[in-house]
Amino acid sequence: MHITINGKVYDAKPEQMVIEVARENGIYIPSLCYHPKIGKAGKCRVCVVEVEGIGGLQTSCTTQVSEGMKVVTNSENILEAQRMVVNLMLANGRHDCIKCEQNGDCELQDAAYYLGIENPPYQFGIIEPQIDDSAEMIQVDRSKCIECGRCVAACNNTVVNEVLEFGNRGFDTKIIFDNDLLMGESSCVQCGECVQICPVGALIDKRAIGKGRTWELDKVETVCPYCGVGCKLELHIDRKTDEIVRITGVEDSPTNEGMLCVKGRYGFDFVKSDERLTTPLIKENGKLREASWDEAITLVASKFNGIKKKFGSDAIAGLASAKVTNEENFVFQKLIRREVGTNNIDHCARL
Repeated sequence: MHITINGKVYDAKPEQMVIEVARENGIYIPSLCYHPKIGKAGKCRVCVVEVEGIGGLQTSCTTQVSEGMKVVTNSENILEAQRMVVNLMLANGRHDCIKCEQNGDCELQDAAYYLGIENPPYQFGIIEPQIDDSAEMIQVDRSKCIECGRCVAACNNTVVNEVLEFGNRGFDTKIIFDNDLLMGESSCVQCGECVQICPVGALIDKRAIGKGRTWELDKVETVCPYCGVGCKLELHIDRKTDEIVRITGVEDSPTNEGMLCVKGRYGFDFVKSDERLTTPLIKENGKLREASWDEAITLVASKFNGIKKKFGSDAIAGLASAKVTNEENFVFQKLIRREVGTNNIDHCARL
């Protein structure tokens, strides 16, 4: 079918929402509660548009397209309504962009910039930081939360961990973990889906704090090394230190759609660990000494041959590593199956 947005005709598919067609065609409609993974929401009211033949303003994330529909996204009436909502959100939280970790990657900041907002005209009093630092990998700051509900929907319906919910009512409404526990004391498994889907700085990767703004980091796509699912990762790398600052899931990956487990998202500290071995070690008289690769490989081969000759190939087993590449693991299992002659090969991702 075809719909018209701001005077131009665009292709659309049945059951698409207006915001989806707009985004496919590079038309910016500010939104905060909508995300493709959690579907239509209609909570924040920032994505309003005008639809010919329908009175009032419609939320583009809940308005389904129809043949010949005519939509306007940028009339002064729309912009004024959007400014009011965004101004209220800015006034109702502690959105100090200069020092916020999400600066440059914040959807509320993007909406304010688009609408020409510098300082909100409203003020609801002094808002103190409300930081929950109890979790291992995630920092929560409820004073930055805009109560869009994206993290709640993602936790309950996307990754189905069912930890996050809204608690209380009115001005006291807030996101809670289980029965209003600290995040670190709740049943949260630290998958980080809530961090990735949060449009503001309310949920942050703890270990990335102070290590670089989004525009300072190079982004490199790769595949998670931990298990066989093949989740696609985006590494955020500080080239000055050559360190991975944080990892996010690739949203358009058909394998994981941006979702990651705690290992894939946060288990990268081994890459630059000072404890990594850089040379083979051989134990003699109860003590380890450094050895050359030739010496180590010759010793291992002779030991394996001795065991194989005396007890058979199945007396040997191989354990592959989740911290090397898929190609290296393939070569290792080939060594165990073909050269050693056993199918006793496993992988450590489940440990």
